[in-house]
This record gives sequence, C-alpha cells and structure tokens, in this order.
Amino acid sequence: MARDQTSLDIFWLKDESLADSDNLPAPGVIAREIVEDLETALAQFRLIAGDLGELVEE
Repeated sequence: MARDQTSLDIFWLKDESLADSDNLPAPGVIAREIVEDLETALAQFRLIAGDLGELVEE
C-alpha cells in the first residue's frame, strides 16, 4: 500500500466484446450457465472433500 502505483482499479479487466448489450445472451441463458458452473464446481469440491476424508451431504 505504500507504493505510489497502488491501485484497486480493475476497469482495465473489462471485456470490450460485452460493451454492446445486444451481444449478451438472454438473462435465462446466463442464469442457466451460472447454475451449471456452480453445480460443476460443487461436485469438484465434494470430490476434494471426499479425498480429504470429509463426508459432504448432497
């Protein structure tokens, strides 16, 4: 934090291809993709927990 160049500005990460809202998928498609991604991640974490000897209920 003491550096002069410290910045939490993340606007440079903006995906320019999504600037035009006409290019965005429908909200339902976005929601479905998020759900699928979260379910996949959860399944992977369950496997990791199992490998660590933890029982995780579904």
